[in-house]
Amino acid sequence: QERLKHAQKRRAQQVKAWAQAEKEAQGKKGHRERPRKEAAGGRRQKRVLFPASVTLLEAAARNDLEEVRQLLESGVSPDLANEDGLTALHQSCIDDFQEMVQQLLEAGAKVNARDSESWTPLHAAATCGHLQLVELLIARGADLLAVNTDGNMPYDLCEDERTLDCLETAMANRGITQDSIEGARALPELCMLEDIRCLLQAGADIDDPQDHGATLLHIAAANGFGEAAVLLLEHRASLSAKD
Repeated sequence: QERLKHAQKRRAQQVKAWAQAEKEAQGKKGHRERPRKEAAGGRRQKRVLFPASVTLLEAAARNDLEEVRQLLESGVSPDLANEDGLTALHQSCIDDFQEMVQQLLEAGAKVNARDSESWTPLHAAATCGHLQLVELLIARGADLLAVNTDGNMPYDLCEDERTLDCLETAMANRGITQDSIEGARALPELCMLEDIRCLLQAGADIDDPQDHGATLLHIAAANGFGEAAVLLLEHRASLSAKD
């Protein structure tokens, strides 16, 4: 229960930060769309252009179906993400924008896209208790055993009874057993162990910073990967490294 509360608190903080970023982006967009005055000498001022990812996610956050449709038809990828790995599909699942989710999926959005915390759209919809979106994502092949960086699957994060029933029924229909669940939870650490062994065999420095400046030992400790941490310490990974 404490792990669930911690995960939901972290997600709420991320969503709050995202909402603030989108608010600022909308303000910039409004500024961008004002008529451009001619500069001295009769030359027109340059128009400020924003990355396609910003434009798509901002339009999706406003639930602007038409603008998103136009962007997708112009060739913009539905899987573009912000600096936190959040896609338009993630955001629309958080906001319960059902038509937007449908449109993004029909445009080829990856149903199992992962953000920087390894949350999938199904994690987002399940956490928020958005039953219809959970049903839609499952029908589109969402991974019921996807594990985020906190070690949680979508059903771990779901507190809404009807939505949880839906997830558990889908798991039963797919023949998912307790062994399957335990195997999926163990997979991230097994993959990390394999990566560490490959690095050691290649003579690489296991204290080299990874993403966001964290070392392998930081990552193992943050995820509770005991075996990975032991392996790193056996090979003298630094205990004093800072991320």
